[in-house]
Amino acid sequence: MRKSIAVLSLALLVSVLSSQGKCEEQDYNNQLLKWQSEHAASLARPDGWLAVVALNWLKAGDNSFGTAPDDSIRLQAPGNAHLGIIHVEQDRLLLKAPANGFPADLQVDGHAAGEQDVVVDGPHATKFTFGTLTFFTIRRGDQVAMRVRDSQSPARLGFHGLKWFPSNPSFKIEAEWIPLAEPKEVNIQNVVGIATKGLVPGVAHFKLQGEEISLEPTVQSLTEDSLLFVIRDATSGKTTYAASRFLHTGLPDHGLLKPGKIILDFNRLENPPCAFTPYATCPLPPESNRLKIALVAGELRYDH
Repeated sequence: MRKSIAVLSLALLVSVLSSQGKCEEQDYNNQLLKWQSEHAASLARPDGWLAVVALNWLKAGDNSFGTAPDDSIRLQAPGNAHLGIIHVEQDRLLLKAPANGFPADLQVDGHAAGEQDVVVDGPHATKFTFGTLTFFTIRRGDQVAMRVRDSQSPARLGFHGLKWFPSNPSFKIEAEWIPLAEPKEVNIQNVVGIATKGLVPGVAHFKLQGEEISLEPTVQSLTEDSLLFVIRDATSGKTTYAASRFLHTGLPDHGLLKPGKIILDFNRLENPPCAFTPYATCPLPPESNRLKIALVAGELRYDH
């Protein structure tokens, strides 16, 4: 009798654990599908990467912009008008009026255009609006460019969704976080041949497919609340985007400066912006992040 009860109890325990396992797997898959949907939606927003239609590098001095044939930055929009001039000095950008003044339909940060300093990059970058276009300036190394978005871009209007490898729990890794004694300053090369500065605070070390792997993330400062790993693997250029894929993660469990654990979920590998527009300036992976193994997880190559 006792043996029968023990066998029954064990069977019930196995059934409960199996049910819990299936529920956890379903919860994980639901969260992953939700993230994939949000990722696709962010690309297709009017201010998403699919709306980017131009990247124009500015020279020192005056840079006229508008729809006129003789503008040094000619915007692809109806009309024949000089909209304004961006004057570039070493540490300052100034918006100046063209000869006939600013047109009424050019707005700067939601207001009628006027002469002012131009804020470069970041969440408070000066934003220009003209028809369906929005544009702003970015800095890469010692160079400045104007990036242009069009809410009616063919890439955005023709977006047909993303493709993914099937979810695979074996590609969700708990890695060792090994901080460096001093964060390493590095030159991060990008696809347009410009190097920018970054910091490597440590490495994520783990074993996968028999390989010992140490991946380096980069940050701009030690106060950031997430990490970016730029990775190339054996699928790159075949089933996934050739240059790299991005993996955004949370911080290690004990912070950047102490040893600990970090979760690397390769099911969340995503294509970089340059997979969707030729006007992005994506960083390239460091040598340590160019893997021999195939990460058959995450986002597949985008079919334009």
